[in-house]
Parts: sequence; structure tokens; C-alpha cells
Amino acid sequence: MSDQNLHDQVMAALGTVIEPELHRDLVSLNMVRDLTISPDGVAQFTIVLTTPACPLKDVMYQASKEAVTQVDGITDVDIKWTSNVPADNRIMGRLEVPIRSVIAVSSGKGGVGKSTVSVNLAVALAQSGARVGLMDADILGPNIPRLIGLPFQPPPITPDKKLVPFEQYGFKVMSMGFLADPNTPMIWRGPMLHGAIRQLLTDVLWGELDYLVVDLPPGTGDAQLSLAQSVPLTGAIIVTQPQDVAVDDARRGLAMFEKLNVPILGVIENMAGDLFGSGGGEALAEQRGVPFLGRIPLVAAVREGGDTGKPVVAIDPESEAGQAFRTVAETVAARVSVVVMASQDTIQLNVID
Repeated sequence: MSDQNLHDQVMAALGTVIEPELHRDLVSLNMVRDLTISPDGVAQFTIVLTTPACPLKDVMYQASKEAVTQVDGITDVDIKWTSNVPADNRIMGRLEVPIRSVIAVSSGKGGVGKSTVSVNLAVALAQSGARVGLMDADILGPNIPRLIGLPFQPPPITPDKKLVPFEQYGFKVMSMGFLADPNTPMIWRGPMLHGAIRQLLTDVLWGELDYLVVDLPPGTGDAQLSLAQSVPLTGAIIVTQPQDVAVDDARRGLAMFEKLNVPILGVIENMAGDLFGSGGGEALAEQRGVPFLGRIPLVAAVREGGDTGKPVVAIDPESEAGQAFRTVAETVAARVSVVVMASQDTIQLNVID
């Protein structure tokens, strides 16, 4: 059998392997690169994932190995991995900023741990190898600086008047908490909020990002509308506690994004456990026909990490809460890939080594 013939047979075998989230085969998705076959029959190739936080890498490895080793003349496989994060082209078209996806993290009410979820999600995505930014869109009550252990400090400004974001735990971050005295109340009306949110998007030197996580204030007010009007949102995450009163408010927040035609990435149930119970967020997701992204347990380490500016995913990633956040981050990243690739015919990809 000629080398070309064997090469073609291996590619045909890989064409039967289905990417579990996108439901298309690896070859038609152009996810197989650099196939070579050694003299002793080892097929060496690279699989290009749609996110470095892919939760189903092992599934694809096993399926690819089973398919390829059935080809006569192939004895084994040697698979390398890299990632191509699909770009939501609407963002570049509207803002001309090199951000591939914008993820809004929202809640119907305060006190459900939305900002804590935003921070740990950003940490977990950055740990996977993605380029991540965290934007604090809670203009009137910014909490992100405290949660990541950064004090009030004016950010550097470039010669062309761009704000330089701070970097912490592997991601870039910007917040009104760095720009305004924390002891001075900000009493702003809607137009001022709109202007501030747009400036945090366009006047900050974010650089190239795979994911910009935007922590919104609770509720369904000016900030949510301003963000949706300022940038095409790749999707929204709804954070809720398990109990009914929180779920009722989360349901209204979810409905707001649906009216704004923002894709719902899913629901996260936070603070699950004996005190608040569990299951309310999952039930909401099922009722509204949206994905349930995961459940974060109510444990002291999460609260302590917020108080000390040391997110649990950063300081104890193998803990129960750390693993829960990492699993949620993988699921979110997979959902972003699905939403982006379903929304456009051609995808701009960026290779992350």
C-alpha cells in the first residue's frame, strides 16, 4: 500500500470521529492537522480543539485511537493537542477590538455570589491556557478588585489615552474600582452608566482575548441594556442560588436576555448545600430549555477566598469547590464554541500553543 493510500485511509477513519459538542466529524471541522505515519505504523497527528478548556478531550482521544488503529498497517497513534478559539465576528465588526467572545455573567438579585463566580470562571479559563479578560461592569458597586486582592490604584495610561488593565491570576482586569475613590458614592443616571460601560470596552488596552468575562450588577436595569447595546454578546450566564426566591429573580433575568436576543449559555447554581438546598438552578434550566452549567457547593473556602482576594480556583484548584468551578469553566468554554460556530458559516481561528 502506498504512503498516500495509507494517509487517505487514516483521514477517512478520522472522518468518522464526531466532535461531541459540535456534532460534526473532526475532518470536516478541519480539526486534524499534520498527519504523518512512521515506518513502524504509528499515526502521528494534531487535533485542534475549539478551546483549551475542552472538557471532552479524553473522549476524542479514545474515539480517534479506536478509529485509526482499525486501519490496516496502523499499529498505534500519537496525538498532539492545540486549540483554535473561534471568534464571534460580530464583536470585531462593531467595536474593532480583538476580543473573540464576550460572556456576560448576570443574576436576577444580589447576594447570590455572581462576582465570585465571575472571578473563579476567569481564573479557571486562564489556567486552561486561554487569554482572558475580566471586566467589572458593576459601575456603582464594583467588587472585583477586592475579590482578586487588588487595592484602589489608578491604572497606567498609554500615550494614545488607553487604560492599561491590571493582570492578576493569569487574566487582565479592569474595574471602576480602580478609577474612583472607593469611599465616594457614585450617583449616576443611565446615560452616564452607558458611557462608562462602553469606555471599559473600548478605552481599555485589552489586547487579544479569547474570552472577556463581564461581571454585571444584579437585576435587569441600565447596565444590562447598555452592555447589550454596546457589544454583541456571545452569550449570557445566569447565576442563582437554589432557593425559590433567588430562582424567581433569575428567571426574570434570563427572560430579559432572551428579549434582547442574547444567547443563553446556561444556568449556574451557586451556594448549593444544606443551608440553601440544591436543585433550584437545575430545575430552572430544565423549565426554560437552556443548559445547566453546573453546581457550586456552599463551602467556607469560597467565602474566605473572596474576603482575602485569593480565589479558591487559584489557591486550591483540587478542592471540592475548585474542581466544581473548573468543570463549570470547561462547560462554559464548550458552550461558547457551540454558540459561535452555530452563528456563522466561517470561523476565524487563533492557534494557542
